[in-house]
Amino acid sequence: MAFPLDQTVSRLGQQNATGDARALFLKLYAGEVLTAFEEKNIFMGLHRTRTISNGKSAQFPLTGNATAKYHTAGQLIEGDAIKAGERTVTVDDLLISAQFISNVDEAMNHYDVRSIYSKEAGNALANTCDKNVARVIAKAAGINNASEAASAFGASFDDEVYTNNVTIGAASGDAVVGGKIATAIYAALEEFDKKDITGDKVCVLPPEQYYALFGADSSVNDLAYMNKDVGGSGSLSTGAAPTIGGVKILMSNHIPTTDESGTANPPAGTTNTGSYNADYSALRGLIFTQDAAATVKLLDLGVESEYQIDRQGTLMVSKYAMGHNVLRPACAIQLLSA
Repeated sequence: MAFPLDQTVSRLGQQNATGDARALFLKLYAGEVLTAFEEKNIFMGLHRTRTISNGKSAQFPLTGNATAKYHTAGQLIEGDAIKAGERTVTVDDLLISAQFISNVDEAMNHYDVRSIYSKEAGNALANTCDKNVARVIAKAAGINNASEAASAFGASFDDEVYTNNVTIGAASGDAVVGGKIATAIYAALEEFDKKDITGDKVCVLPPEQYYALFGADSSVNDLAYMNKDVGGSGSLSTGAAPTIGGVKILMSNHIPTTDESGTANPPAGTTNTGSYNADYSALRGLIFTQDAAATVKLLDLGVESEYQIDRQGTLMVSKYAMGHNVLRPACAIQLLSA
C-alpha cells in the first residue's frame, strides 16, 4: 500500500479551512500600551495657590509701604496711614475630560483601558492648568504701569511698583543666541533689584531659547555663563541647564508664543472670560517670583465613573474647578524678541 507523501493538516488558525493559516490566532498582548507623550507641567509649583472649601473666589490682601520721619522732641506722635488693597481670584467653570467605554468593546478588548484613559484625561486637565498659569504669569509681566493695572483690575493700587520687560538683543535673531539670552536674564534681575522685588526668581524658557543657551556652535568665550573656570554652571555633555545670576532655568512647551488676543479662554459664560489671553507673539521667556500670580482651587483634580444601564457602558469624567489671576505684576518680567 502506498502512503501519500503529503498529509492533510487541520490548520487551527484558518477560517473555514481556507485563507491565512494564522487568521484566527490571537495577537499576543505586549504588556504595555503606547500612549501620547506626557507634557511637562511645571508652573503649578512656581506660584501662589490657595484651596477653598466653598465660595466662588478668594481675596489676596495687598499692603502699602510704611513711611519714616524724624521726631521733634516734645511733639505729639501721630500714626501714619498704610494703604491697603486686594487682588481677587475667581474660580472658573468646571473643566472636564470625559470618555465613554462600551461594555461590549471592553469585554472584547484584551487589555485594560480604564486606567490608561483616566491617566490621559488627568494629563489633559493638568496641561490646560499649566498653560493657563503660564498665560497669567505672562499677563502679569505685561502690566508695566498704573494705567495698565487699572485696566486689568478695575483700579490700581497707589503704592504698587512696576517692572519693565526686557528685549533679547537688538535683532530678531538674537532671541536664539545663548549669550544674548543670558544678558537679557541679567538685565531682568537688575530691573527686579531696582524695584526692590525680593523672593526667589525662576526663569522658564520655550525649547528654542532653552537649548540656545547651550550654544553648540558658539565659542567658549560666548558661553562664559557655563564655564566652570569662571564660576559658571551647567553642562553641554549632560544637557544640564546653567544657573544664571542665581536663577534656575527651566524649559516648558506651555509658554504662549502666539497672538491669542482674539481667543476667549476660559470660554464665554465664565467669569474670567478672555482673562488668560493676549498677544504673546514676541514672548520668548518669563522670569518671575512666586508672588506674580495666584491660583484658587475649589475642586482639585478628581475622577468619577458610573455604569449607565441605558447606554450599556461606563462614563468616566475627570474634572477640576480652579481659577487663576495676576497677583503682583512687578514680580514678573517678559523676555521678548526684538
